[in-house]
Amino acid sequence: MPKTNKPDYSNVEPETSPIGPMTSPLSILTGSIPAVTGAMRTVSGRTGPQYSTKQIVVAVIALAMGGFAIGVTEFAIMGLQRDARADLAINEFEGGLLISFYAFGVVLGSPVLALMGARRERKSYGMFLLGFFAVAHLLSFIAPNYEMMLVSRFLSGMPHGAYFATAALIAAHMAGPTRRARAIAAVLSGLTIANMAGVPLVVWLGQLWGWRTMFLVAALIAIGTMVAVGFAAPRQPAAPGASVASELKGLKNQRLWVGVFLAVFGFLGMFAVYSFIADIAVDLAGFSDSSLPFVTFIFGTGMVIGTFVGGWLTDKSVLYTVLGMAIAVSISMTLFGLLASVGWVMILLLLLLGAASAGLGPAMQTHLIDTAPRAPQLAATFQHSAFNASNGLGALMGGLVIDMGLGLRAPAFAGALFAVLGVVVTLYAIHLTKREGLKV
Repeated sequence: MPKTNKPDYSNVEPETSPIGPMTSPLSILTGSIPAVTGAMRTVSGRTGPQYSTKQIVVAVIALAMGGFAIGVTEFAIMGLQRDARADLAINEFEGGLLISFYAFGVVLGSPVLALMGARRERKSYGMFLLGFFAVAHLLSFIAPNYEMMLVSRFLSGMPHGAYFATAALIAAHMAGPTRRARAIAAVLSGLTIANMAGVPLVVWLGQLWGWRTMFLVAALIAIGTMVAVGFAAPRQPAAPGASVASELKGLKNQRLWVGVFLAVFGFLGMFAVYSFIADIAVDLAGFSDSSLPFVTFIFGTGMVIGTFVGGWLTDKSVLYTVLGMAIAVSISMTLFGLLASVGWVMILLLLLLGAASAGLGPAMQTHLIDTAPRAPQLAATFQHSAFNASNGLGALMGGLVIDMGLGLRAPAFAGALFAVLGVVVTLYAIHLTKREGLKV
């Protein structure tokens, strides 16, 4: 009887990482994604095109560049808030609207653009969203007055969530089910790495050359990302049967909407504090204006750590990761309110707050996709809509309590209350998931 030629799977990495404990972002990225070459094979229940480690890593880095551009525009404005107010001759509340209008553009634009992309090939649609983002930022750079600046900030935010959703779906599909959370975390790391490296640099450049420099930098990075994605990412058709109608039908899920509210509560407090970090650092903790790039670097470092730790923990348990991070946010917010006037303690707590808040990201993204399997594109945008609802509402709430005369500590205490609500909602989400017999 002739021998049957079977594919050789000797070059396939095992399900667990062969490199041991994952102690750095690079090892998490390269050691957690299966390298599959040669013959076609089902990996953890998935069939379809298989990709080598090199293909996946290069594609994920290209996709993460878009997150870097988004991170620069979303967070650099907070470090340049005082410069923007001086240039536009506006007060603290109006300065907060520069943050809120971008965030509300994300909230409203993300689901609309996600529905538009439901049946489109994902790579080309992601490139379209990057082009939209670049043009809107060039409009911000040349905006002649405050009103046009608000309009351009709103437009700039519109592609934010839809891009992250599209990029996350491409990366998750390439990596396979057992490694998807860490692939998503790697894409999201572009935003968090921007906070560690890009935002401090742009804040420094903004102090030297004018705060609007941030818009030009973000636009140029987005254009570079379009080129990188065009070369590195594979074409990826929409899921079979995907349509606007199927996406909308997939939203009839209680667990999804509980997850949306959870994301809003989980991130709101962080934005209430960070929207006014320049004022807190200078007027409360006693740092100089020239120290603000360092302050934003500390927060960004915490976000990088939290994103990769959160991605690793999410592959073990999605909702228990959310619960742990929500508790950490509530504790760090309370301590921040109590001790922010002590410079070195504020720096330490800012690092912790950045890590805990960013650790929620991969878990929330994965949870929302899981709760609406028939609406992956739309559900994946909901984390970013919720995240930026928190951004807009947090900036408004922080400005409100400061204007009420409650002081610069007040945003942290108000944020801690919302973080506790996030813990309560997480416990309810765990209850719903267990009731349906699903993995927590």
